[in-house]
Amino acid sequence: MNTHFQNPTSIDAESRVAACDWPALHAEFGLHGAAIIPKLLTPEECAGIAALYPDESHFRSHIIMARHGFGRGEYRYFRYPLPSLLSGLRAALYGQLVPTANAWNERMGDDTRYPADHADYLELCHKAGQTRPTPLLLQYVEGDFNALHQDLYGDLAFPLQVAILLSEPGRDFTGGEFVLTEQRPRMQSRAEVVPLRQGDAVAFAVHNRPVRGSKGYYRVNLRHGVSRLRSGKRHTLGLIFHDAK
Repeated sequence: MNTHFQNPTSIDAESRVAACDWPALHAEFGLHGAAIIPKLLTPEECAGIAALYPDESHFRSHIIMARHGFGRGEYRYFRYPLPSLLSGLRAALYGQLVPTANAWNERMGDDTRYPADHADYLELCHKAGQTRPTPLLLQYVEGDFNALHQDLYGDLAFPLQVAILLSEPGRDFTGGEFVLTEQRPRMQSRAEVVPLRQGDAVAFAVHNRPVRGSKGYYRVNLRHGVSRLRSGKRHTLGLIFHDAK
């Protein structure tokens, strides 16, 4: 078993997440519904996580996208217990994203509020029958793409999630850009390509977010995907904070 990337502790994950410029990131969420967290993982950690993909012992399921109309490519959902670095990052990132999540719900008139600690939120998910872990490792080769979608797995859904690019654009692959689309009421969709390098993370809206209009806040709908890979191989780590039924 490859354990190279498991060496960092949850304390290390918490400290590196805490060191990010969260005031600037929260402002970016408010403007665009997404923000880049640069160099969240080292190249060695990225390679170590990507190297786990062929080892089925780490995962609970294997999805071939074409079989479900999701696009082309494949991914595997991790099983519990998660590798220590992934578990630590998931908890630490959740703690930093909670203020935005609660503020968004308040602005959209949603009474749901999220607890400060990720373990407490997972307990709510499990009580609701959502017990299967959702962190996943995605793999794309030439010609693969991920259709626009939302990662909703049950009645409970935390409104932000994180994707971390494990491969280096231009060296490991070409094409394969991370894409977000936003649909505002009575307007055409807006698309945005998010430029990521190896180890960079993007935190973004899972489903919808509030946007200020002339009469207050209104709700906009977001989807995300990956454009066609033109060459090479691309791996991504996805950290979703709610569990699945």
